[in-house]
Amino acid sequence: MDHFIQALKTRLSASLPGVPAQMKFCIRSKETFNSLEQKYDLKPAGTLLLLFPVNGSICFFLTKRTETLEHHKGQISLPGGVQEKGESLLETALRETREEIGINENIEILGQLSPLPVPVTGFEIHPFVGWLPRKPRTVLQKEEVDKILIIPAEDLMKNEFQKVKKDNLRGFSVDIPYFYLNQEMVWGATSMILSEFKTIISPLFSKEASL
Repeated sequence: MDHFIQALKTRLSASLPGVPAQMKFCIRSKETFNSLEQKYDLKPAGTLLLLFPVNGSICFFLTKRTETLEHHKGQISLPGGVQEKGESLLETALRETREEIGINENIEILGQLSPLPVPVTGFEIHPFVGWLPRKPRTVLQKEEVDKILIIPAEDLMKNEFQKVKKDNLRGFSVDIPYFYLNQEMVWGATSMILSEFKTIISPLFSKEASL
């Protein structure tokens, strides 16, 4: 496991897969729907993909938003939020993780994934990857978070957990690629972030298995 984490840290310091990996889980429509290449005045936001061990597996947290929130109610996301004045994006990601799920430990930051512009919500998301050598204690912020999901990273590699749903979104007929994790549909920006993460860790899992 230590070998995997060090290899991941090294990999995150190199050139990232970026847009091509993100686009694998972008919502698709025959009509013009959205483009990562469009430029907008987007608000910066920080998120944290926090890794930790559970019974020999490397896992991470996702949160399910409550049904009382104004935006994205009931959806699955990484801990995160909008950057506040005077803080770095990493500080944003750590603050939001502390506020949403109560983690206030000395997290080792392994690196950063590619920024993800999301014009439909008006944000540019900056995902960070962190590591704790043991599963942390969590405390829900009950106004925002309905529940916490613990996801084995290896589940991202399993074909049975990658699906596509046909739907109608804002008047468009769309195909929505998603991860089906812990019996929840993980789509949109969160799935696009996880798609890049999957692209990065897939060869590392292969190497780990061969050791």
